[in-house]
Amino acid sequence: MSVRWGLIGASTIARQFMIDAIRAQGNGEIAAVMSSSPERATAYAGENNIPLAVSTLDALLGADIDAVYISTTNELHLEQALAAIKTGKHVLCEKPLALTSADARKMVAAARAAGIVLGTNHHLRNAGAHRAMRDAIAAGRIGKPIAARVFHSVYLPENLQGWRITRPEAGGGVVLDITVHDADTLRFVLGDDPVEVSCFTQSAGMAGSGLEDGAMCIWRFKSGVIAQSHEGFTTKFAGTGFEVHGSEGSLIASNVMTQKPVGSVMLRTARGEEQLSFDHDDLYTRSMHQFHAAIRGEGQPSATGDDGIWSLASAEAALQSASSGKAVKIDPKLGSMN
Repeated sequence: MSVRWGLIGASTIARQFMIDAIRAQGNGEIAAVMSSSPERATAYAGENNIPLAVSTLDALLGADIDAVYISTTNELHLEQALAAIKTGKHVLCEKPLALTSADARKMVAAARAAGIVLGTNHHLRNAGAHRAMRDAIAAGRIGKPIAARVFHSVYLPENLQGWRITRPEAGGGVVLDITVHDADTLRFVLGDDPVEVSCFTQSAGMAGSGLEDGAMCIWRFKSGVIAQSHEGFTTKFAGTGFEVHGSEGSLIASNVMTQKPVGSVMLRTARGEEQLSFDHDDLYTRSMHQFHAAIRGEGQPSATGDDGIWSLASAEAALQSASSGKAVKIDPKLGSMN
């Protein structure tokens, strides 16, 4: 069964990663692309060998497609996803699913009621490094997990700076861009849910008024694990990493908070240091493979709509904490609570 995709948004991420990921599936095809600018849609379609270019959502959803990939600015996700679900299209949506966890819950409920597959494009779950860490923890190789640290402060490339640092109303800022990923990656690797967060944000010179370009969070998880995460747009030389420390060992991963299948994972225990092996498959190709399987009724997307609610509720709580100066409890069914 072939899966014909429509791209909602003529985006950089689609061009750099998702178009190839869809075409890498034996049954994947890109049938159409939509941009609110007819000129951009036409140019993008020509550059990427996409047969149909349209400039309205109705035109895209009226085309011969089975699924949509949404990579527009964050404030548009809810309306676009609900319209796609209403017309029977499966939906893979960029994170965050919406601007609020309440809106994300609406998307998930609509998809469930319609029997539609809804996935959140949390690419890091598909990294071999993170799955190796998750497997090592599940196998008890570090004993009881105690604490974790995520280093995910980068330098936002000039071509991506745009709305992320200038438009609060579009869901800009580092928390909705990167903290959502870190919350999801911690949940995935630890196999545990966050219950509370304290967060400080900063404006270090890149973001415009009303937006943050750096954040540090302290998380508490259901099991008692505590975690620290650092997100930023302004650090040119920081490098990324992920550590999980347990009663019997530590996992120390370098250069793994990235869109590419790179980095290393070291297990350190009383027996010494061991480099863990893992696959280096393309993250987005693996994500798309699981999404196509879910359409066939075989399992779920690598990150479900419910996972998207969790990560957004966590980011929402982080922003509320930064604003209030207090720790905020996280409940994906209710949103954040002081």
